Amino acid sequence: MSINNIVESVINRVSVFKNRSVLDRSYIPDNLPHRENQLAMLAELFKPIITSPGTVSITALLIGDVGVGKTVTSYVFGRELTKIAERKGIKLKYVHVNCHSARTLYGVVQSIAASFSLTIPFRGLSPREMMLIILNHMKKNDMYALIALDEFGYFVRVAGNDAIYFLVRLYDEYPEAEKRLHYIFITRNLDVLGILDPATESYITKHIIKFEPYKASELFDILKQRRDLAFYENTVDDGILKFIADVEGYDRGGKGNARAAIEILLRAGIAADYEGSQKVFLEHVRKAIGEINEELLVEISDNLQFLQLHELIVLKAIVRRLKKSSEAYVKMGDVEEEYRYLCQLYNIKPRKHTQVYEYVRTLKNMGIINSRTSSKGLRGRTTLISLPIPLEPFEKRIDELIDKRVLEEAST
Repeated sequence: MSINNIVESVINRVSVFKNRSVLDRSYIPDNLPHRENQLAMLAELFKPIITSPGTVSITALLIGDVGVGKTVTSYVFGRELTKIAERKGIKLKYVHVNCHSARTLYGVVQSIAASFSLTIPFRGLSPREMMLIILNHMKKNDMYALIALDEFGYFVRVAGNDAIYFLVRLYDEYPEAEKRLHYIFITRNLDVLGILDPATESYITKHIIKFEPYKASELFDILKQRRDLAFYENTVDDGILKFIADVEGYDRGGKGNARAAIEILLRAGIAADYEGSQKVFLEHVRKAIGEINEELLVEISDNLQFLQLHELIVLKAIVRRLKKSSEAYVKMGDVEEEYRYLCQLYNIKPRKHTQVYEYVRTLKNMGIINSRTSSKGLRGRTTLISLPIPLEPFEKRIDELIDKRVLEEAST
């Protein structure tokens, strides 16, 4: 097949995606599941911009780990507040500055100026001179600005205390001036703020809004929202979303990272398209997790060499049952049944239930498998087991180690 035919065949292939862009990191959704409280807190805090503009300069500090919705919440709040201001006849501009790009005070002020489309001869001007030009422009046009400084901790480390003081205490020098600048600072934790002087740190931390890691149920809702927008109907089942949510959910042992969960969903869809599949299957998700978290694959592979023979057989039983099933999880009873069958094949006496259960606990504690207790709907309560990595290559590695252990035991 010619190069042209290869490229054309891929482009013309039927896709599971109808709008892949909604899985992009830059996408700002219309609705923001499970961040309603934070939006309400921001609205309460910044209400004076609408009710009594110019009377006070407001700052908020958004804190939380990666992927917990800080940035998207800021964007959504800025978008909605701007709409409300417009209806009230108030000219409000939301400016989002990534401090990894604009890492100095000069860079931040330049980004703010650029958002107003100001033609400032930047060369030779200090940040203070540039800021005064911005403030004069805002006063002349009766405008206000809500400025979000994302990755603020990085800016604090690079720019230092004086730069932060200049931004947040500017109106101390002009107490009679109308307060047209407001700030949202976005950072992962408070640790970096310790390098600031006490007065500046106290000013910044006056209004803190915390973002907790997402639980599995919350991630499911987020993924469902994106799935319905990004994929054609019936190409991604709820079970797929639940599996991803369980892998990343904070209450399931994950990091509660929505960004990572959405990335897994995206890559699983790409894997399905690459294989020409009309649906996204669990193995596509496992491949996506392996691509994103290569360290996990290495860690699990390294841990396998420390397993005893029966632990490896139990692990192989889990893999075999998962391969036979279209579900994300297999029940403990089914794993035990498969384990006993494998023991017969290897001509090895199987261990009792209590010991097999301990093997499963060991595998979980080593980070090799995921497990949880069943919820309502199953008779009684049982342990449900899953694997977050591609099954085929994993089983081959297990087989190699089982053969090695069998030979070792036969020679002793």
